Amino acid sequence: METINFLLYPFLACLLLILIHTYFGIHILERGIIFVDLALAQFIGIGIALSFVLGEEHGFLLSTGFALFGAFILSLSKKASRYVNIEAFIGVLYIFSFSASILILDKSPHGLEEFKSIMNGNIIWVTPKDILSTFMVYGVVGALHFFLRKQFYALTFEGRGSFFMELLFFSSFAIVLVKSVHIAGILQVFSFLVIPALAGRLFFREPFKALMAGWLVGALVSMGGIFLSFELDIPTAPVIVEGLSLFFFALLALKICGKMKGTENV
Repeated sequence: METINFLLYPFLACLLLILIHTYFGIHILERGIIFVDLALAQFIGIGIALSFVLGEEHGFLLSTGFALFGAFILSLSKKASRYVNIEAFIGVLYIFSFSASILILDKSPHGLEEFKSIMNGNIIWVTPKDILSTFMVYGVVGALHFFLRKQFYALTFEGRGSFFMELLFFSSFAIVLVKSVHIAGILQVFSFLVIPALAGRLFFREPFKALMAGWLVGALVSMGGIFLSFELDIPTAPVIVEGLSLFFFALLALKICGKMKGTENV
């Protein structure tokens, strides 16, 4: 019973992460900008790295500032795509912010440990206060996207909309990532954004059905990953990332085998 109580909060945190990130993942996959999460999260990493050097009391402000700066740059991605491959553009943003974080952490006496913290997070030690604040942030962003769902749908699936709506989309995504990276780390946040949505889209093209399937996959794998990491005393984030990846590969193999059998029967 004590184990269940201890693991309850990490699982609730994962559930919140899955709910919001799978939704954004459906949009990101449709737009074909898969690594936007990594690039934006690494911009947040610059803020976190600076807070380690300047004082952790500045962490939230620095992270939010760099996140919104990254969101502004990414909101220009459609314009940039006229002149350069969009994934290459995002890749340059990522490697720039990644290198900047390393240079900053080099000035910290505990740079390696702090780098691991940015990448892996500490979701196993999440507190009820963390859950509440995360729920509030995600709830506000979720409500915004619900009320503007037609505009955001048109932006992603129809390729039409104003620069302001594009900026609002990426800014709201950035605010979510600030909270997510602090509690879960970059690796787990990226996997929650891409893999559940990708698994859902293997079998469903309709966005709502793909979203439901992604939520189910993410919740099941997270529950198993948290329990396994606790039992084996190994880092939680890599276990969940590995679990999601293996589950996706299994679903992909199932899809391929089913397609091959269908072809043979024709």
